[in-house]
Amino acid sequence: MLNTISRSLIITAALFGMGSVASSHEYKAGDLTIQHPWSRATPPGAKVGGGYLTITNNGSSADRLVGGSAEISTRFEIHDMAVENGIMKMRPAGPIEITPGATLSLAPGGKHIMMVGLTQTPKEGDTIAGTLVFEKAGTVKVEFKVEALGASAPAGAAAPVPAHGEAAGSHHH
Repeated sequence: MLNTISRSLIITAALFGMGSVASSHEYKAGDLTIQHPWSRATPPGAKVGGGYLTITNNGSSADRLVGGSAEISTRFEIHDMAVENGIMKMRPAGPIEITPGATLSLAPGGKHIMMVGLTQTPKEGDTIAGTLVFEKAGTVKVEFKVEALGASAPAGAAAPVPAHGEAAGSHHH
């Protein structure tokens, strides 16, 4: 349980945009702020890995994430998840626009980065050096922190809140 001083520090930090008291693992590129790049550990022999992060556009004009690279893969692709005929399918998304004032979340189950052709197996606790390439802000070096196999959010971040009607443990018959 947080004591009152810690809680007010966290609230103050959040209000003034200084991030959390913990290390915030963020990068800046032009008008863009990139927060918490992370990936999941993969089972041995896996050929693909995911990359997740949030990008906030603090500027007055749109920018687009057009590509990137990861030191442990031969290809770097931007993918989207979509339901087609009741089946969840993954497909290349191409460049993604980040409009002024917007925050783009690349997260499990939605738009995300695919590291294709893994040359090594990312393990929990590793970091993966990579780049993100933006149309206007250019190339940004980032490090993806590797979380546990099956993680749904980066360590220290709030887990996604269940959608309305999907509260954990509430089964109505």
